[in-house]
Amino acid sequence: MNRKLFIFAISCILLSGTHLKAADRVIGKMFATRSEVVAQHGMVATSQPLATQIGLDILKQGGSAVDAAIAANAALGLMRPASNGIGGDLFAIVWDPKTNKLHGINASGRSPKSLTREAFAKEGITESIPRMGKFSISVPGCVDGWFKLHGKFGKLSMKDILRATIDYANDGHPVPELIAAGWQGSVNNRSKQPELMPGFMNTFSHNGKGPAKGEIWKNSALGNTLSILANKGRDAYYRGEIARTIDAYMKTIGGYLSYDDLVTHKSEWVDPVSTNYRGWDVWELPPNGQGIAALQILNILEGIDLKSAGFGSARHIHSFVEAKKLAYEDRAKYYADPQFSKVPVEKLISTAYADNRRRLIDQNRASKKYAPGILERGDTIYLCTADSGGMMVSLIQSNFSGFGSGVCIPELGFAFQNRGASFTFEKGHANEYQPGKRPFHTIIPAFVTENGKPLMSFGVMGGSMQPQGHAQIIMNMKDFGMNLQEAGDAPRINHSRSTQPFGNTSKMTDGGSVYLEDGFTPETRRTLTNMGHRIELTASSMYGGYQAIYRDPKSGIYFGASESRKDGHAAGY
Repeated sequence: MNRKLFIFAISCILLSGTHLKAADRVIGKMFATRSEVVAQHGMVATSQPLATQIGLDILKQGGSAVDAAIAANAALGLMRPASNGIGGDLFAIVWDPKTNKLHGINASGRSPKSLTREAFAKEGITESIPRMGKFSISVPGCVDGWFKLHGKFGKLSMKDILRATIDYANDGHPVPELIAAGWQGSVNNRSKQPELMPGFMNTFSHNGKGPAKGEIWKNSALGNTLSILANKGRDAYYRGEIARTIDAYMKTIGGYLSYDDLVTHKSEWVDPVSTNYRGWDVWELPPNGQGIAALQILNILEGIDLKSAGFGSARHIHSFVEAKKLAYEDRAKYYADPQFSKVPVEKLISTAYADNRRRLIDQNRASKKYAPGILERGDTIYLCTADSGGMMVSLIQSNFSGFGSGVCIPELGFAFQNRGASFTFEKGHANEYQPGKRPFHTIIPAFVTENGKPLMSFGVMGGSMQPQGHAQIIMNMKDFGMNLQEAGDAPRINHSRSTQPFGNTSKMTDGGSVYLEDGFTPETRRTLTNMGHRIELTASSMYGGYQAIYRDPKSGIYFGASESRKDGHAAGY
C-alpha cells in the first residue's frame, strides 16, 4: 500500500467513528493477514494463481463447481507436479444444491495384485516399503475420480474443461517462487538415485535441474495424455492406450502395477461423517483416510473453554496438543481400508467416547504417551470451488511425497504416486500390507454445514498436519472469532511424534515435539516448556497450506481465502 492510499484508509476508518491506537493494523489481527476475497456468482481458491484463473474461466463459461474443480486440478498437475497429478489419488466432498445433500468420493487406488509379501521377500524387502521406485506404486485413482464427479455433476465437456491446461502444457507457463523452490529440491534429491526412478529426470528437469522462479515450463507429453483423456474419456486411462503403455513400461522396469490392476480399478461414492462443534457440523470422509482424526480432536476440545483461554495462550496450545495426541493414537491403531479391517468410525467420533478420552488430559502437564482407546472388549494440493447455483466442492489430490515414487513414463508426462509406502509389514495391524488393498491415506477434504445448509469448504495440505490444521481452522473461527482469511493466516501448531514413519503406525513414547510457527509469544513457549512440552521452531513447510470458501447463509455471497504459505490465490466474479 503506498503512502497516499494508507492515509486514505486511515482517514476512512477515523471518519467512520473507529479510533486506532498507534500500533493497530488497518486490517486483521496482530499477525500478518489481509482481507477476504468477496464475490457474488462464483469462487475458486487454489495454491497456484493460474490454476485459480482456469477454474474461474470455467465457471464464467457456465461450468459447474465440479467442472471448475477438475479444470483447476488438471492445471495443478501440470503446474505443481511435485505435489499432485494424474498418477495420484483424489478425494472430494460436494454440496449438491438440487438435493441439499453432501456427496463424498473416495478415488484412491489399491496395491498391485501381483505384489505379494512373498514378492517383497524375494526382492529382499522385509522391514518397510521403500518410498522411491516401483514398490511404492499403487493404482492411480485421480482420473477415475474426475470422470465419476463429472458424470454426476458436470455441465461442460471434458474437452472444454481440460483445454486450458493442454494449452499451457504445450505453450508453457512461468513457475512461481515457492513451487520452484520445492521442485528444485525434489529434483536435487532424486537425481542421486536415478536407477530407482526411470524417466524422472527426462520428465521433470531442465538439464538436470528443476525450473527456477519465472522460468517457462512445458510438458507436451502431459498435454498429449490429457488430450487423449479429453477425446476418449476415462477408459483410455484404465483400459485403452494409456493403460497399455503403463503395463508395458512397468514390465520393462520389473514393476508390479499391471493392466489388470488398472482395468479392475473403481472409485467409490461414500457418505461423509460429521460431528457438531459449537453449532457447526464439520464433515470429513471416513477411512481409509485420516479425516475423522479432526473430528475426534474437535470432540475432545468441545468440553474445554478455549474462548476464555485466548488464542495463543498456553492453555489453548496445551489443550489442542493433548487432544491431538489422543486422536492420533487411535489413528495409528484403527484407520485403514474398511474393506479389509472393520474401522469403528461411529464409536471413534462419538461424543461419549470423547468425554472418556478428555478425562485423561492433565491440564497442567504434558503427557509422554497415551494408549489407544479400547473400543471393544476382548506433499498434496487442496482446492475448493463454488458456482452461481450454490454447488460447492472441497477437493484434495496428491502424489504423496514430492513427485511420488519418482517413476515416470516420459511419453505420458506424469509421475506415479508412492502411496503404497504408507503400508506397514506389522502382522495383524489394520494397515498391514495386502495385495489389492487401499493404503492409509493422509489427504482429506473438509466441509462445514450449519442448520443443514452449506457454509464452508476448506482444507489444509500437509501430511499428518491435515487433521491438526482442520481442527485449528474451526477453533480459530468458532472460539477466537477470526474470519476466513485470518483463520488460515494465524500462526499454527504442529505436534509430531519423535519418530514419524511414512504411514500411521508409530507409537508415541516420549511426548513428541510441539512445533510452533512464528507468532506465539516467548512467555507462552516458556510456560509450555515448564509444563513438559518439547517446543521446537521450524520452517513454514511443516504447517501446510490452506484454501477455503465460505457462503454467507443469508445473502449467498461467497468469501474466499488463500494463505501466504503457498503461491495460492482466491478469486471470484
